[in-house]
Amino acid sequence: MKILTIIARVLLGLVFTVFGSNAFLHFIKMPPMSGPSGDFILAMYTTGYLYVVGGCQVAGGLILLIGRYIPLGLTLLGPVIVNILCFHIFMNHQGWQLASVVAALALFLLWRYRASFAGLLRP
Repeated sequence: MKILTIIARVLLGLVFTVFGSNAFLHFIKMPPMSGPSGDFILAMYTTGYLYVVGGCQVAGGLILLIGRYIPLGLTLLGPVIVNILCFHIFMNHQGWQLASVVAALALFLLWRYRASFAGLLRP
């Protein structure tokens, strides 16, 4: 189980470090979008909110890759993952497979580090 945890942590860290860096460096070409999904991405880009999301992705991804303070990295990435899932469920159904894999990896890591989050669930 320890090896699976390391694999999940490194994969999730790589995904968010690479795609979060793309918000700043633009090395992955984004396909043109139209409709509500295009409007959403355009609004995030023109307001600069995309840089905040990209920063959270890079920070959370690097924390997971380094292997220290993993619950902090998962906490930073949690809202981003929920937003990615909602985007693919409600606005653009393409790419939902990668979003599902990312969510599954994050849920697995949350389960493995559940002791760190136990205090949040105590009354």
